[in-house]
Amino acid sequence: MPKTEPIKAVRGVRDILPEERGLWRVAEQAAARVAHRFGYREIETPIIERRELIERGVGEDSDAATKELYRFEDRGGRQLALRPEATASVVRAYFEGGLNQGPQPARLYLMGPMFRYDRPQKGRYRQFFQFDIEAIGGSSPALDAEVIEVARAWLFEVGLKELTLELNTIGDSICRPAYLDLLRAYYRPFKSRLHSECQHRVEVNPLRLLDCKVPQCQPFKADAPRITDHLCEPCALAWKTVRQLLDAAGIEYHLNPYLVRGLDYYTRTVFEFYPAGSTGSQDALASGGRYDGLAAALSWESTPGVGFAGGLDRVTELMATEGEQVITEPAAEVIVLPDGDLVAEAAEVARLIRTVRSAAVDYEPRSLRAKMRAADKQQAKWAVLFSAENAKQHKVQLRDMRTGEQVEVSWPELPERLLPD
Repeated sequence: MPKTEPIKAVRGVRDILPEERGLWRVAEQAAARVAHRFGYREIETPIIERRELIERGVGEDSDAATKELYRFEDRGGRQLALRPEATASVVRAYFEGGLNQGPQPARLYLMGPMFRYDRPQKGRYRQFFQFDIEAIGGSSPALDAEVIEVARAWLFEVGLKELTLELNTIGDSICRPAYLDLLRAYYRPFKSRLHSECQHRVEVNPLRLLDCKVPQCQPFKADAPRITDHLCEPCALAWKTVRQLLDAAGIEYHLNPYLVRGLDYYTRTVFEFYPAGSTGSQDALASGGRYDGLAAALSWESTPGVGFAGGLDRVTELMATEGEQVITEPAAEVIVLPDGDLVAEAAEVARLIRTVRSAAVDYEPRSLRAKMRAADKQQAKWAVLFSAENAKQHKVQLRDMRTGEQVEVSWPELPERLLPD
């Protein structure tokens, strides 16, 4: 047969190897602890959803829908998609699972993979992972402050304490339409001088003009009208309440009038956490806000909601660069090293050890010296060595790999000797 290239991973995705998983587990366990601390319950939703749900959830005309969505048709002719974010799926599950009939708001969290066909680069993958928090069924601005506090608590818990919180409000369906008219009127005289996409946005989605990063569009932002000067009374009160609650919690923030969301169902509070000194959208560690119009956009009963998504890929990469959070997990705490063809005996010894510790057996037909070198590379805490003569007596040599101390132990004594402190 002709030689072929080895089959490798699909472009834009990656493996998370055992050496990395310890770091990921720190981030995931911290997320679960923080979520439970604030009264959020875990939910799992499918990664496959109806395409219509996803397109409405991310905006049918957005890049996420038109350029980045993984779409496919199944054998039954159903139009499906891989979820690019979790919120639409969680809102669907909230109604379909009857959570809307229980105590409100429903506080929910989810961790799992999302998918976007985007240009692969450092920190950006086509399969990526998020920690998602949603509080559905509550309209109080106190919930806005709460989810911000959850995001901050999670990032603090994994050791990322040098953070910048960007905060803004984008009004609601009452006050935003008039503000959008003001934006259009302001930008129309400059339309020909804008980037091509922004020329289109002037009429169809002027809010997105404020977060444009193209250099030629930057000079026009400074004098653009700000929505905080044009809020209706309820939105102004909610905006004031959110800031008061963050102040009371000791959470510092930077008011950013250019932080927006381009979809109509987003309302009022929007926020993003960045590592200190970073402000680019690709550097955001957690982004969120209020989405009171999403349920209706998905053809469910109009229901308020607020939440955020935290990027596990970016968070773990930043944790790794800070050093102190890097965790290397041994393959097993105890390595069983039989000297010779003692497969059954080694398996029996390992079963005894596993009642108190993790254990693996080196079954390879190589010298005991070679097995010891391999055990040392695996960073095992103990090695259990025995020969055929030891096996007949049901005894082993228990070696502490950190100190080199070695003692003879009978098989029945092993679990007690290896009990965790």
